[in-house]
Amino acid sequence: MSGVIPAPGANSSGSKFKRRSYSPIADINVTPLVDVMLVLLIIFMVTAPLLQVGVPVDLPKTSASQVGGKDEPMVVSVNSQGEVFLGETKYDVAELGAKLKAIHEEKPDQRVFMRGDKSVDYGKMMEVMGVVIDSGFRQLGLLGEQAQALGKGGGTVSPAAPAQPAAPRAPTPQPQAPAQRR
Repeated sequence: MSGVIPAPGANSSGSKFKRRSYSPIADINVTPLVDVMLVLLIIFMVTAPLLQVGVPVDLPKTSASQVGGKDEPMVVSVNSQGEVFLGETKYDVAELGAKLKAIHEEKPDQRVFMRGDKSVDYGKMMEVMGVVIDSGFRQLGLLGEQAQALGKGGGTVSPAAPAQPAAPRAPTPQPQAPAQRR
């Protein structure tokens, strides 16, 4: 009897290692996409309030409520050196009047907000306010920093609390000075 004995693995039915065929998965893993989008959302939420107006002004604190509106107002700023800005562009007071008159002809119902550093002279603020009003704008507002939001009440004028009668107090005894010896 002569015959050939097949070696293990020579036959496909007796192989230890089988070859698998891989097919591509049609699903998309959205977890990394969601993670990236949430990080970008947080970054934009943090940086958006910092991009409002670029002229650094130390606003006085007030207890008045915020005024809402539909359109984006123009902002006239006076910094601590007395320089006048419309938006982020620096103007002389005379140039500001001419620019505001040109804007008023295009948009007569435009709102104007004034921001002034708390160290600016009152006369300078009144001069700039007069230029804005002489340009034809009648919707003029003054901006300030919210005192309650900061948790500080220093330097603000708050409405007086209703007067309540004070309870009579007992007189406090005054400490007597020690007698001096000679």
